[in-house]
Amino acid sequence: MDRIWKVAEKIDADSSAVHSDVSPRVAQLLSNRKLKSAAVIHEFLHPDYDKDLHDPFSFREMGRAVDRLLRAAKDKEPIVVHGDYDADGVSAAAIMATVLRTLGADADVFLPHRELDGYGLNMRTVEDLADRGVKVIVTCDCGIANTAEIAAAAARGIDVIVTDHHAMPAELPRPYATIHPKVPGETYPWDGLAGGGVAWKLAKALLSRSSEIGVTTPPGSEKWLLDLVAISSVADMVPLLGETRTLVKYGLVVLGKTKRPGLRALMEAAGVFGVDGSPKKAIDATTIGFQIAPRLNAAGRLDHANAAFALIMETDPARATELAAGLSATNGDRQRQTETCVAEARASIAKNGWDRDPAIVVAGDWPPGLVGLVAGKLMDEFYRPVFAVSMRENCVGSGRSIPEYHVVEAMKTMSDVFEKFGGHPQACGFTVKKGMVDELRERLKKHAGETFGGSDPIPELAIDAEISLAEADWDLVDTVRLFEPFGIGNPEPRFLSKRLRITDMAPVGVGGKHLRLSVSQGGKSQKMIAFGMGAKAEWLFPGTEIDAVYTIGVNEWNGNREVQLKVIDLRANRG
Repeated sequence: MDRIWKVAEKIDADSSAVHSDVSPRVAQLLSNRKLKSAAVIHEFLHPDYDKDLHDPFSFREMGRAVDRLLRAAKDKEPIVVHGDYDADGVSAAAIMATVLRTLGADADVFLPHRELDGYGLNMRTVEDLADRGVKVIVTCDCGIANTAEIAAAAARGIDVIVTDHHAMPAELPRPYATIHPKVPGETYPWDGLAGGGVAWKLAKALLSRSSEIGVTTPPGSEKWLLDLVAISSVADMVPLLGETRTLVKYGLVVLGKTKRPGLRALMEAAGVFGVDGSPKKAIDATTIGFQIAPRLNAAGRLDHANAAFALIMETDPARATELAAGLSATNGDRQRQTETCVAEARASIAKNGWDRDPAIVVAGDWPPGLVGLVAGKLMDEFYRPVFAVSMRENCVGSGRSIPEYHVVEAMKTMSDVFEKFGGHPQACGFTVKKGMVDELRERLKKHAGETFGGSDPIPELAIDAEISLAEADWDLVDTVRLFEPFGIGNPEPRFLSKRLRITDMAPVGVGGKHLRLSVSQGGKSQKMIAFGMGAKAEWLFPGTEIDAVYTIGVNEWNGNREVQLKVIDLRANRG
């Protein structure tokens, strides 16, 4: 789909004054990310673990949660950590289980099965845990939408402590304590934490008071949990700004030297670590997003998240290697099945003419764990909200949306169609009531049509600056590196150069899927790589002038280093 190229406006004199201590290029990139005040800019460019992290006890009910868990740990009351089946929920559960067991607590972990249990707490689980004599449940990456289940737990004598970060439901639950940065009236100053980040805050608070129950923990021991915070934050695509950016920045360092044999084995299986047991290159957010998180998520998508949790918690290197190999194999199976499901969904869209709908609902006999991937791929392809539903037993679905459409708010207007739902503005999970998929399609189509005013939304490609090819040099590489790690809220900087003359080109990769270019402008020559654009070779040839949007980085091979430009989009220059 063609995109509207939107180059950011150059900063004015007032903005330049605010950014007077940095280069003009850095100032422009900061302004593009709406980072205005000197304090916010300093935190962004120079995140400091000791200065930029907020006190966990700033959470309104943190003290109450810590008091209850310390008492449970001391008295050996049975505690269950209830996580979720994705990488964020599994990582959050691992953080909480690690700390509770360090405190000597009788702490077990329950991760729901996507098909059998669904998202969050359910009544059957509450009853089972009550029958087992559980006294405290700590939810991780879930719970805020489980009003009835938490009330049922309380009625059975279970205190529920909610740690979550998802959107607010119509009715808030009344647990023993809530640790959630977005609840109305919350006093915590940063609301952008992932589920793992919220769990880590509780973990840090518990460790700070461990001596009250006679447990001595080394100062700063919570830092070794930051590898899991980084995984959860990147995997769940929360904005990498503010406190979350600081946590991820340090978490990536910890991940590179993690003490967890399971994570080391997983990264070896993914090719991140070499045979010498050290990273082949610096671990960044892309490493998590494309190599670590998909493998952890694969367990909960096709089988059970317990496999991912077991790997994270494994202490025996040999056993960790076996578990990592199993997750990698599951991930390969996940990729193949996803391709099949997406192809079936595309066929349904074409057959029924749904590509013209302002929102798309597809359904099929698909594994519930894959519907989110199906929705995401179709959303990217058609640029509109997409809901994908598994027509297996429980009609579980997942939605992915564009920035112009808030799916959770939309679902609130048609709540009678769902058994339950929840999520974020651009990603949601739900269960459709039996026989109401067609109703959902019509209601969502109508709501989205009204939201978009009858016209099709057109994707925009945000561009940080237009520059000459000569400016795409090592100095710019160093500037861009100041902004790592990249992610939601802080995308990798994109640049536009116009009137680039192609001097050489060739399709590369299996089936010529990608395109390698050599371009020149004003005496400057540069190589570019355009992933997934091999088909453009049909209308490009040496001598063609193009405009290209790209990112800038480093290509390292055989001991050599060179500036590499990765093409995001390109067009023929028409003068």
